[in-house]
Amino acid sequence: MASLALKDVHKSYGDTLVLDRVSLEVAARELIAFLGPSGSGKSTLLRIIAGLETADGGEVWLEGRRIDALPPGDRGVAMVFQHYALYPHMTVRENMAFGLRNAGVPKPEIDARIAQAAHVLEIEAQLEKKPGQMSGGQRQRVAIGRAIVKQPKLFLLDEPLSNLDAALRTRTRVELAQLRQRVDAALIMVTHDQAEAMTLADRMVVLNERRIQQVGTPMDIYARPANAFVARFVGSPAMTLAPATVMPGNDRFARVRLAGGAEVMTRVPRNGLVDGAPVSLGLRPEHVSLAPAEAATLQAEVILVERLGDRTFVYACLADGLEMIAQDIGSSAVRVGDRVGLRIDGDAAHLFEADGTGRHADAAT
Repeated sequence: MASLALKDVHKSYGDTLVLDRVSLEVAARELIAFLGPSGSGKSTLLRIIAGLETADGGEVWLEGRRIDALPPGDRGVAMVFQHYALYPHMTVRENMAFGLRNAGVPKPEIDARIAQAAHVLEIEAQLEKKPGQMSGGQRQRVAIGRAIVKQPKLFLLDEPLSNLDAALRTRTRVELAQLRQRVDAALIMVTHDQAEAMTLADRMVVLNERRIQQVGTPMDIYARPANAFVARFVGSPAMTLAPATVMPGNDRFARVRLAGGAEVMTRVPRNGLVDGAPVSLGLRPEHVSLAPAEAATLQAEVILVERLGDRTFVYACLADGLEMIAQDIGSSAVRVGDRVGLRIDGDAAHLFEADGTGRHADAAT
């Protein structure tokens, strides 16, 4: 049985539809990341699960019990807010105890739950401090601790790392990965940061334009994006989508011609593709490399060099104005303004039809 089940959940604000019949199942102890751009509906969906928003229709089930008509406090759900929502005049201990006292939990049990959560989060030394005396990372742990003491069946985290600096975000990401091994509940995290989603999630739910675009493991979504939006949104730098045309032929796999005339033989089965049909050739940076002119598929001018230590991303502009991103070695000598050859690995290329539907290399080849 799924820990959480959403069935045809939809929501509008006035005439604006923000969620369009969303259905999803989350397994027990699974960590799910809702990933999408601003306005995609991910935070609204989280708030509907928590009971902070009311859906216009659909059902929300948690461990076999329908909860969408229940008040937030009766759902068995705990939410960690983006801005922590700690009471500034209370100590850490008081913040963590507040909801339990209101629920009538006996003091000895409150003390035991706080002690256990503080141990898990390593904040025992902070219990008598107030939020203003703590760092952002410590306040984040307190907010998570306040959720843990409720012993929920489901944790909801709304942009949990967005207020932290880069170094602390990386450290807290590791701590969240460790935390999820210690709690006996499913977790759903909303984020716009794909690095967080790719690192932490068992599965990602990619949302855009009010709908779920794709659900899958991080690497499944990266390697086989369902459509052109997912292909561009997941992955950094983004996948290049180059306009192309399907070439006639009897080959098992599709050959395409780019706008500039270059031809690329892919490993995408041509079944169902129409000769002459417009498509987009999808290329991850690691599948485009610098090459001498005689071995290159294309010629381009370098417009940006992004050095990351162990590798270099080269942004290059083709004669037709299309920007393509290639990956080179960390010690690459390429510079802005250089003319370079680009070699395309057609075996790893994707094709996207005019409606955005993705087609991928045959895994059996």
